[in-house]
Amino acid sequence: MEIKEIMQNVTDFFKEHVAPPHKITSVEAMEEKEGWKVTIEVIEEKEYMKKYAKDEMIGTYEVLINQDKEVTSFKRLDVRFRSAVDVESRR
Repeated sequence: MEIKEIMQNVTDFFKEHVAPPHKITSVEAMEEKEGWKVTIEVIEEKEYMKKYAKDEMIGTYEVLINQDKEVTSFKRLDVRFRSAVDVESRR
């Protein structure tokens, strides 16, 4: 299944280069560019937060995937405390 492969590729990329994924919240086909846009949440600076007894920080990233299912770019959209209320879920 294509979506599973895309999600696995993004997960592997983030594990290796950014931070361990918390969850993938969306996978969307991009009509104009023949690829996909993925939104992923990762736990930011986990060891630092544990050391200082702070709540974990969750970073939300937008990831672009090409037609070969490879990550071509990513950017962090937001950082929040894990315990913070998610604004999207209240819509």
